Amino acid sequence: MNTSATRGTTSIGTHHLIQTEVTDGVLVLSLNDPGTGNALSVSMARALAEALENANAMADVHCLVLRSTGKYFCTGGNVKDMQNGSDLMQGTVADIEVRLKASLHRITLAFDALKIPSIAAVNGAAVGAGCDLSLMCDMRMASDAASFAESFLRLGLVSGIGGAWFLTRIVGRSKALELTLTSEFIDAASALEIGLVARVVPRDDLDGAVMQMARRIAANPPRALRMARRLVLDAAESTLPAALEQAAALQAELLCGQEHKAVVSRFLSDRADRKRGISQKV
Repeated sequence: MNTSATRGTTSIGTHHLIQTEVTDGVLVLSLNDPGTGNALSVSMARALAEALENANAMADVHCLVLRSTGKYFCTGGNVKDMQNGSDLMQGTVADIEVRLKASLHRITLAFDALKIPSIAAVNGAAVGAGCDLSLMCDMRMASDAASFAESFLRLGLVSGIGGAWFLTRIVGRSKALELTLTSEFIDAASALEIGLVARVVPRDDLDGAVMQMARRIAANPPRALRMARRLVLDAAESTLPAALEQAAALQAELLCGQEHKAVVSRFLSDRADRKRGISQKV
């Protein structure tokens, strides 16, 4: 597997359900089962979890994009499998609980262990577990054709992979309860209004806009980038004194490191070059 290329695009994926590419320091994972609406089958879940788990070992990757092929982002569980009692839904209560933890929970925990920023590129419907999947990313960018739904109650279910935890932290308790208890679908504009997504762009522009954002993020000093992300994520669970302690510890570590010193030297050199250029024009 080639993980060293950061210029151009390198295809590194071998699993047919997850297409994997590295482009300019950005790892792009594409859900690739459009015939089922990119449903989260056990096979899809395992393939995605494996790709996410491998990301932290890729030294030249500094941002992750989760996208999909086809019309839908991810339609969640396959309703036909629910009716037939197959795939994830096969067996007893205990069997299903074990299977949930071994497949879908593996995705949730892989996102939680991810050290680099992540962006969900939501091109179409993100429904049920598919909505939850987008919530696991650090930010969401949506096309104007996207829609979102915590639609579990429509099928007599609840989110089984942590969606309630993510949704409440993103949109707040009241809006999370509204979306969960009504199972309503919201469009991209409504998702932007409540802070569920960061940006909405025309459908044909989504991949380009997401990659522009991802490249901008990936271009940052990698050690500081990971620490900055961690600081923001941990702040949601911290008291102010604890957040200040963490901020001081990380800042001191960076100030003493070679990455910071190299960036400062480059910044001052570039500024001097710009000043020389201005004086020469004058």
